[in-house]
Amino acid sequence: PPDVLTPWLISACLSVGRKYELYSMDWDLKEELRDCLVAAAPYGGPIALLRNPWRKEKAASVRPVLEIYSASGLPLASLLWKSGPAVSLGWSAEEELLCVQEDGVVLVYGLHGDFRRHFSMGNEVLQNRVLDARIFHTEFGSGVAILTGAHRFTLSANVGDLKLRRMPEVPGLQSAPSCWTALCQDRVAHILLAVGPDLYLLDHAACSAVTPPGLAPGVSSFLQMAVSFTYRHLALFTDTGYIWMGTASLKEKLCEFNCNIRAPPKQMVWCSRPRSKERAVVVAWERRLMVVGDAPESIQFVLDEDSYLVPELDGVRIFSRSTHEFLHEVPVASEEIFKIASMAPGALLLEAQKEYEKESQKADEYLREIQELGQLTQAVQQCIEAAGHEHRPDMQKSLLRAASFGKCFLDRFPPDSFVRMCQDLRVLNAIRDYYIGIPLTYSQYPQASCKDIYSQLVLRRLYPLAIQICEYLRLPEVQGVSRILAHWAYVGNNEDVARAINQKLGDTPGVSYSDIAARAYGCGRTELAIKLLEYEPRSGEQVPLLLKMKRSKLALSKAIESGDTDLVFTVLLHLKNELNRGDFFMTLRNQPMALSLYRQFCKHQELETRGPGCWSGSFSGHLGLLFAAHPRIEGRVAALQTAADAFYKAKNEFAAKATEDQMRLLRLQRRLEDELGGRFVDLSLHDTVTTLVLGGHSKRAEQLARDFRIPDKRLWWLKLTALADLEDWEELEKFSKSKKSPIGYLPFVEICMKQHNKYEAKKYASRVGPEQKVKALLLVGDVAQAADVAIEHRNEAELTLVLSHCTGATDAATADKIQRTRAQAQKK
Repeated sequence: PPDVLTPWLISACLSVGRKYELYSMDWDLKEELRDCLVAAAPYGGPIALLRNPWRKEKAASVRPVLEIYSASGLPLASLLWKSGPAVSLGWSAEEELLCVQEDGVVLVYGLHGDFRRHFSMGNEVLQNRVLDARIFHTEFGSGVAILTGAHRFTLSANVGDLKLRRMPEVPGLQSAPSCWTALCQDRVAHILLAVGPDLYLLDHAACSAVTPPGLAPGVSSFLQMAVSFTYRHLALFTDTGYIWMGTASLKEKLCEFNCNIRAPPKQMVWCSRPRSKERAVVVAWERRLMVVGDAPESIQFVLDEDSYLVPELDGVRIFSRSTHEFLHEVPVASEEIFKIASMAPGALLLEAQKEYEKESQKADEYLREIQELGQLTQAVQQCIEAAGHEHRPDMQKSLLRAASFGKCFLDRFPPDSFVRMCQDLRVLNAIRDYYIGIPLTYSQYPQASCKDIYSQLVLRRLYPLAIQICEYLRLPEVQGVSRILAHWAYVGNNEDVARAINQKLGDTPGVSYSDIAARAYGCGRTELAIKLLEYEPRSGEQVPLLLKMKRSKLALSKAIESGDTDLVFTVLLHLKNELNRGDFFMTLRNQPMALSLYRQFCKHQELETRGPGCWSGSFSGHLGLLFAAHPRIEGRVAALQTAADAFYKAKNEFAAKATEDQMRLLRLQRRLEDELGGRFVDLSLHDTVTTLVLGGHSKRAEQLARDFRIPDKRLWWLKLTALADLEDWEELEKFSKSKKSPIGYLPFVEICMKQHNKYEAKKYASRVGPEQKVKALLLVGDVAQAADVAIEHRNEAELTLVLSHCTGATDAATADKIQRTRAQAQKK
């Protein structure tokens, strides 16, 4: 057909070039894509748009809107953005939306806009702010890389197990790099950045200068870089208009192409098929799309609208306001069958089948020609393979009919490949439907796997289709039902949901309530997970999850109920590491079996490691703490005295002194309750001081601090925090003037700003010492004065910090002033 053949005619010089429409987008976008933060998940995943990001021309009263759509443009979620300015969006491998804010906090949302959790990229990022961010994927999970205002990089290779790495500093880097990306090599995440004509590779230990082999001369800057979907290849766009393509290790050059355009592209992504020898890069400008590779010519498409590119395993998705398309390399089987005047076995078989339907004798002629060449088996295989790579069901059916027709003339053709292809295409066509919106390709299907497709459908709450696919593919139904019921955790009352799941599953063999509970806990529904664990008959499955949920006391009760001493010992060791010694023994006080087992543990373990002479004192100390858990104050003080004696007997003077201090504190707390009312008993010393300040008894708090020798710095911090929480700004000002602050006045500024009171914060900013003056002024938003102080100090670090806070036209004059100061300093 003409609409199928035309793209291949265009791509005679390069086999990447077939572009077809996935969906006609009906979403009602009120703004251009260029005015939004955009993120699209791979494998036909959802699209997130954050409308009206923070731009100076927008009214301050207009709140941004975060919207999530399926790949077909159907809305999945829409919510007002109530957090701080966002810098970047990206999807994790689990289809969770990661929103990186300017302060380094990453917010995590579900597919339907439900808030999951948040985490911070560290204090340095908070202080210097985020200039740019990348979300990338590794074999360990999804990672986040941050470029700060101080032009330093921080990354985490797996947000599920957050471990922050501060990358080495790039020598002489005074401004943001022209382009940068995250690379994954040898199971380690790296940062590749361009500074002028130089490239630098950052790993956890060093910053190394690298040079692409065979790069055309005359390059003074790299404008864009792109890493392939599998992180094996790298493309660099230079200011000379050349595109260098090579391995991501920068050790081998694949090719170089002169596109004769020097303007920086809006996007550049790789477009290649797995196990293909062809390598191509797709470059997008405002109204032009260019596909380049090792061929002497490029393929060019005109873009009628502002478009966004999404790299995929086997091609590139391109979506705009009106359409969603897929550009990919033509598969070998499809090219062989459909190219003009093709005499390939598959092409002849397809023609034979069409002629057979017309009841024409040509069918026999084509078939005899294939059989004479002995290529009938190859023809059937070509048609089956080509059917998988076709997006349109009518083309799939045509090719499969041809394969079925050819099989009739073969004696021993194994039917497995034909049956499997029919099954796969039926599943793919079902999830590609407009109302489902997952345009997975046949090449992506093995990577995604049935299990992941199942998860995608469950995440979208498409439960009936998920069950139908499970039944059609004859997957274990219990697995499917468990996944679906686990996702009920998003809605409903905990007890009702747990009861409904139990009624559905009962005691079905193979069902693990602990697995469902683990998924509920992962969704943030801890109480539901606990309710579900009540239906789990195996204590060995209950207890580890309870410990993971930090419900250690409940885990101890379940372990004791099971009668499994090994399980009880596991919980006891966990509790010993989790709780302080006093709380640990108070917990054992109510569990005689656990206490008995712990005594046995102490006798066998501690005697072996410390020797027989240490047992008496050590166990006396343990008993001393147990005696301290008494419900009445008088009994508790007496028990503490016994504990102190036991510690002295064990020659543990530190513990004995601490126990005596606790006795004094208990008596004082009891007296405070009698005189002032309220609750003081069992509070820590710091909490007691804070409670007195909050109650307006500052004098008593100071006396208590003197009695227990609380350092001045700690007391000032406690009073400062308490008065700020009370919002008693007048008393806070009096307190600040009572004597010279031992903690300085920057903490006053920070605490006031934390309470969103800039007026009070400015009072203390003027009193901050010279070494912290710039930071204080930036905290209160006085960028101009901060710049004056930094210039006066002639401090390069302070100038850089102030410059990172200059944003937009309002701070342009200040930024120019700093740059002039730097230029003058360099001349001197």
